[in-house]
Amino acid sequence: MKKKIMIFFLALISCVNIHAENEVTIIAVGEAEEDKTSLSFEFSYDQKLKEAELKELKNVAQIIKDDFAFYKHKFEIKSEKPQYTSKIGFEVQDNKVKSHLLVINQIKGETVLDLKNDVWMNNIRGFSHDMANKAFQAITGKNSIFKTKIVFVSDRNSSKRKLVKELYIMDFDGERKQRLTFKKSLVIAPSISPDNQKILFSAIEARWIKSKSPRQSVQKVQNLNLYVYDIASRKTELISDNKGINSGAIFNKSGDSIYLTLSNQKNADIYKMNLSDKSLTQITTHFSTDVDPHINHNESLLTFLSSRHGKANIYTKEMLTPSKKVTRVSYVGQFNAAPRFNPEGDEIVFSSWVDNRFDIYRIGSDGRNLVRLTKNFGSNEEPWFSPDGEFIIFTSQKVISSKNAVQNIHIMTRDGELVKQLTNGFGKVYTPRWSN
Repeated sequence: MKKKIMIFFLALISCVNIHAENEVTIIAVGEAEEDKTSLSFEFSYDQKLKEAELKELKNVAQIIKDDFAFYKHKFEIKSEKPQYTSKIGFEVQDNKVKSHLLVINQIKGETVLDLKNDVWMNNIRGFSHDMANKAFQAITGKNSIFKTKIVFVSDRNSSKRKLVKELYIMDFDGERKQRLTFKKSLVIAPSISPDNQKILFSAIEARWIKSKSPRQSVQKVQNLNLYVYDIASRKTELISDNKGINSGAIFNKSGDSIYLTLSNQKNADIYKMNLSDKSLTQITTHFSTDVDPHINHNESLLTFLSSRHGKANIYTKEMLTPSKKVTRVSYVGQFNAAPRFNPEGDEIVFSSWVDNRFDIYRIGSDGRNLVRLTKNFGSNEEPWFSPDGEFIIFTSQKVISSKNAVQNIHIMTRDGELVKQLTNGFGKVYTPRWSN
């Protein structure tokens, strides 16, 4: 089984010479210009606040400003003649710290938000992100990324004798990292449910099978098993442990089914599993390797990775049409990996092996309008769109020496402008996934 898993992964990262059929566009930082909304912030503090409270509330002000800085392609912070003013005041009432948030449209002279609330002194970061999101909603009419989470895998618990990868979760801005699994094995490929309450992941684990050798009755082999983690209960449940690969799982948009890769029929194919009864529907039946599925918002289009034309390339499959048409959409680089839809389902972001490293590309789900998003910035993999479609998280590896490399999570705009490095000194990190 260990040999099968190695063959499976080698199929994903082997090379092939192909010619690009789409023109590649490099978007430089700052090239994608758009009109910005000007915004000012004003903060006031009650003199009755205790010194410790005042210190914490000044952190609120900084966190809110930092949150809006992620949207620097949409907002310009200015103090003179802004389009909007956000005023946040803090006072003490009945021994409780209260907040008062006002968002004023200065052009129309209208108050678009007037909100009073208790301050969550035991969760200042959560309170700050919530206030920032409410101000963002009042101005744009949309949700921001400020209350979202990012799930990822890190090897920081490894030793010199054993490589270990565990599951972690953090705020969208890289703060408040928390370890979720303690499997002491190799955890890979997480995915978050639509309600953000459960996380799928796979783990490479040992299993005992009947041996074909007359010298021993059983033998130890490796298997890639699929689990689901419940965030509220902190419990882990085994979902699938078929012989071989049980991985690459993602939820459908209603959360009652998952799409995953199974290889128990000797070939890696994509299946749909009903979570209530574990029944399976086979989605792909090609003799080549089909892995790493992702589904659009209405389950009308599936994207996946396949070796149908020799090496790993990106394909789509129509799910609702009678033809169930399969289309190859990527023709860039030597091979590709990790295709992911944007929230609207009309674009796919993926990584491609070009110039001896991975870089990240965006393409229309019809195979048109290919855009290169990273270049000369390490080796970049595992892209994933934010729930508002404005940002992409990804991992970037930088080689320090022949024996040492660092790999961290970064965030960029959908047009490739780098915003922030989210991890540093947290081991090598892998497969970041954004909450919904």
